[in-house]
Amino acid sequence: MTVRSELAADGILVVTLDRPQVMNALDVPSKERLGEIWADAAARREVRALVLRGAGEKAFCAGSDIKEIRRTGKMVSTETLMRAIPGVGVELDKPVVAALHGFTVGFGLTLAIHCDFRVAAPASRMGFPEVQHGMLSGVSAITLPGIVGEPAALDLMLTGRLIDAPEALKISLVNRLADDPFQEALALAKQLAANSPRAVALTRQLVLADRRRRIRDIAPEIDRARLAVTESDEYADVVKNKPGSGRAR
Repeated sequence: MTVRSELAADGILVVTLDRPQVMNALDVPSKERLGEIWADAAARREVRALVLRGAGEKAFCAGSDIKEIRRTGKMVSTETLMRAIPGVGVELDKPVVAALHGFTVGFGLTLAIHCDFRVAAPASRMGFPEVQHGMLSGVSAITLPGIVGEPAALDLMLTGRLIDAPEALKISLVNRLADDPFQEALALAKQLAANSPRAVALTRQLVLADRRRRIRDIAPEIDRARLAVTESDEYADVVKNKPGSGRAR
């Protein structure tokens, strides 16, 4: 199983991205599985909060599986992509805490910023390198400015640079740093799970209402943008495993 889920104590569902051999890069089946897990968690009354983490020592998630894209020449559908992101394609009224370590890049960072809290190890590195490869992160382009502000969002998404955990904390990309982010995330999830589920759900609904509305309204534009990048020379280079050659055409 590429994504595991286990109900721990206090009603906390631990979701683990479990492809450590590829730094937890997510292929289509992994993204489909995430959508199923969010839907199942939303329907289970015993689930009070969730923790999302990555297996292994190197990464929370290295993004989408580039080898799969090279093999198929295709990106996952926008519908499947959005269902994989917590609270976007599937209505999820329970708080999610991300425990980040190592590399959190591309779609991995998309998953993280759509969690309610992000706890990162001090040595973590994160960013959106898609533009360096003729790709984009459409849903995150809508969400990120509301978290870090428009100037910082443009910096991260247009340069594609990776930042360290202290900088991420400074711009509010993460909420806190911890030497053991998983244990810290579990402790936070336990605190959240102890609160009134109804009050938590309604409060989250109000806080996130504008973001959810904007993603829903802009979804067709996101889909068009994702389709447009597949026609670029740079994207063709990624598929052919010849990064950068398209810039000389």
